[in-house]
Amino acid sequence: MSTEHLSARIRLRVAIISIVAGILILGVKYYAYLVSGSTALKSDAIESVVNIVAAFFALGAVLFAEKPADKEHPYGHGKIEHFSAAFEGGLISLAAVLIFWTAIDALWHGVELKNLGRGLVINLFSGCLNGLLGLYLIRMGRRQRSRAIEADGHHVLSDFWTTCGIAVGLLLVKLTNLQWLDPLMAMAVAILLARTGFKLVRSSGQALLDMEDPDVLRQLVDVINRTKPTDIITVHELRTMRSGRYTHVDIHMVIPEFYETGHSHDLAEDFGKSVIYDAGLEGELHTHIDPCQRAWCSQCKVEPCPIRREPQSREVGLTLEAATSAGPI
Repeated sequence: MSTEHLSARIRLRVAIISIVAGILILGVKYYAYLVSGSTALKSDAIESVVNIVAAFFALGAVLFAEKPADKEHPYGHGKIEHFSAAFEGGLISLAAVLIFWTAIDALWHGVELKNLGRGLVINLFSGCLNGLLGLYLIRMGRRQRSRAIEADGHHVLSDFWTTCGIAVGLLLVKLTNLQWLDPLMAMAVAILLARTGFKLVRSSGQALLDMEDPDVLRQLVDVINRTKPTDIITVHELRTMRSGRYTHVDIHMVIPEFYETGHSHDLAEDFGKSVIYDAGLEGELHTHIDPCQRAWCSQCKVEPCPIRREPQSREVGLTLEAATSAGPI
């Protein structure tokens, strides 16, 4: 079995685990609400409904993203994972509105709590399960470079922290017997969810608009500085585009102009492949070859050179600014 096929199976398995675990956690949270009658615990259960819907959408995104590039989609189908993350952010925001409305209604008409201690313990148990699930999804999403799975993990982990906050608030309710604090806790949950939803939508929108990732650029520049052969004098116009877990890189490489075309092509192609491999990226690097035009003699180490204007006198490390600039040629 190929590594790519194995990774696809792992992503599928992770998405299915998220769905099954989400359904079990929802059952536990809803039982906690039935036991206690707490509006805050009901809001926590509503968020778990969103988790399950989002997990199903993430599963569809993972399956669609596996489709290979074709004539209509030459860069593949990976951007669907960013749509999935944006959709999840929208669902979270909708849940925040519903929870806030429920809390206002409970605050206006009053709440009647029962067996709060028991419901609190049950909900804390479900919260711990959510925390473990969220950490697992984030770790696997990053390892498999799946934006949909990672976004699902961040959402589930935010649910864990929400549960912890609710537990503290309801413990205060139990100690003070101020039952109106319960819907206030639900409102706090809604505000936190709205913030999480906004962040997911914003980050996904930036990815869909092909906003540059500075971390990937720095990673590539570091690899180029460590592995660049003498024949490649410098690089510029470094650009990246993320499509799901797949990264497309464009770069201009400055080669001694007296090199034959075939040799220059092979040199650039081999170096491009090694950069992608050493950077640990799943993707491709497209190169454009620029002749040196004897403008880089002072930092060029190629010897012998029949067209050199001046001896090599300095060694300049590649900076992020220089790598992404238009270049002097």
